[in-house]
Amino acid sequence: MEGKGNAILEVLGNGRMIEYDAEQRRCVLRFTAKPEFCHSGGRVVQGGFVAGWIDCAMAHVINQATEGAMGAATLELKVNYLESTPRTTVEVAAWIERLGRSIAFVEGALTTLDGELLATASSTIKLVRREANHA
Repeated sequence: MEGKGNAILEVLGNGRMIEYDAEQRRCVLRFTAKPEFCHSGGRVVQGGFVAGWIDCAMAHVINQATEGAMGAATLELKVNYLESTPRTTVEVAAWIERLGRSIAFVEGALTTLDGELLATASSTIKLVRREANHA
């Protein structure tokens, strides 16, 4: 399943959703690191972009799980940087641990396409009802 692009996904490195599993409430997005995201001679992605990728995937899983009825406002995001993220294409999986009426708890993991785990994250998200014409 390849998702349609939007401005945030494009800015974050031509991101796209490649998978959504409704039963597991889990999605996978793919991003390509741009040279301007990097330091150390262009080899390592700056941590803020890593956090942005994971946060974006978490918002997407909320959107998918609520069929577009709810947006995600991040209240807290904790990222564990396990390895340096190289300038490459990465995948971010995000899944819902608990979805309440107004708060959600979401987990995420960033890997290389070969499956090397680079970062993990957990987030507390405030669910924001969307107007019907903005879903």
